[in-house]
Amino acid sequence: MSHEKRNWSKPTLTPHRIGALNKFGSVSGGQCQDTFAGVAIQPLLEKYGSPLFIISEKRLRDNVRKLLRAFETRYGDVTYSWSYKTNYLGAVCNTLHQEGAWAEVVSAFEYEKARALGVPAEKILFNGPHKERPILERVVAEGARIHLDNLDELYLLEDVAKSAGKQVDVTMRLNFDTGYTEPWSRFGFNIESGQAMDAARALGESAQLNLCGLHSHLGTFVLDPRAYASQIRIMCNFMEEVEAQTGCCIESIDIGGGFASMNSLQGTYLPPEQVVPSLDQYAEAICNALNDATRTREQQGKRRPRLIMESGRAIVDDTEILVTSVVANKRMPDGRKSVVIDAGVNLLFTGFWYNHQVTPTRVLEGVPEDTILYGPLCMNIDVMRASVMLPPVNIGDSLVFNQVGAYNNTQWMQFIEYRPNIVMVHVDQTVSVVRAAEDLRVMTAQESIPEHLCSVEMQTKE
Repeated sequence: MSHEKRNWSKPTLTPHRIGALNKFGSVSGGQCQDTFAGVAIQPLLEKYGSPLFIISEKRLRDNVRKLLRAFETRYGDVTYSWSYKTNYLGAVCNTLHQEGAWAEVVSAFEYEKARALGVPAEKILFNGPHKERPILERVVAEGARIHLDNLDELYLLEDVAKSAGKQVDVTMRLNFDTGYTEPWSRFGFNIESGQAMDAARALGESAQLNLCGLHSHLGTFVLDPRAYASQIRIMCNFMEEVEAQTGCCIESIDIGGGFASMNSLQGTYLPPEQVVPSLDQYAEAICNALNDATRTREQQGKRRPRLIMESGRAIVDDTEILVTSVVANKRMPDGRKSVVIDAGVNLLFTGFWYNHQVTPTRVLEGVPEDTILYGPLCMNIDVMRASVMLPPVNIGDSLVFNQVGAYNNTQWMQFIEYRPNIVMVHVDQTVSVVRAAEDLRVMTAQESIPEHLCSVEMQTKE
């Protein structure tokens, strides 16, 4: 009688912990991801090295088109402005600008980058609490829209405009309590305290500044669309009061961003598919509230305000992956399995608050185990996933971290390891490097060593 030879798999001893992930969990070892955006991952690793960020141009375009379609079919005048701080890689920004997105920037650096990419100044919204005189002088000269954050900034901009002999259109940032989210009260002028109306009156009396827009940003990863409906109602009520008391005409209402992506927040029990609203659900709540709140404006001889959005992560998160390779297997003192990979939290800052989906690039055999994924940094906090079910992996196996497009290429840091290549897969499935990997030359380019410190000759003790 012949016997079929079966493949050998590594034996494991896994202690059963009540309430913890174990081999009886729902995660299967039969899943793998060997392509992204229609391109095989392994050849990209061989050509561009590991770790490697990969961006899908097509998905970027599809996402922004879906967002605009959701809102433009429900409200007549909509502008989308790309939040640069979410991901300011030039290739990402220009892909979105080609789809009609304006630029929303929060620093002199981001403003200068948007202008260098070719964005017209009149299609740049300059937000944020830090705007010094030199950049304000440039912005006033070029005609970008400024969002005022505080009274000191108001007075400074008024002086800049007076020196330039110009009247400058401005938007006022507001903060308030919607009843659905924790208020971001450090930004802008508060409505409930009366501070916002005081600032509006000052703008109404200014010869240099013309208040024509209102802006607020509720926060980040907002999961309840009713928060935006409340935001719209509060802002529209304030708009009517401001126009009545100051004679200003509000032309735009900017609701900021905060739409959630399909990532899984740490501490959230339900999967994102069950808790994250769709773009249509956000649009329905926002546009219904705005249509209701502005319905009578045309009868009063006023235009309905333009609706501006600055969504970031909902547009870019699922357009990028991080591929990383296994460099070691270890056992922890408590018996848990751990794996060391070549990408750390210096590259994946969002690993601190998301449980990113982790998928191998080949089918792994063996019993899935509760596994800790550590990065290569010589720091105890370098934990890429504190707990994930994985079958045994070998050195050189690669893992995909999904939905990493938001904030990782802006909040990452050079620490211990060089930052790697970033490539973009284009619509025709050709591939381009959109940010080259760092090397020693790049990392020391800004340094200078005083002459007396140039030598490393060491003194010897007699």
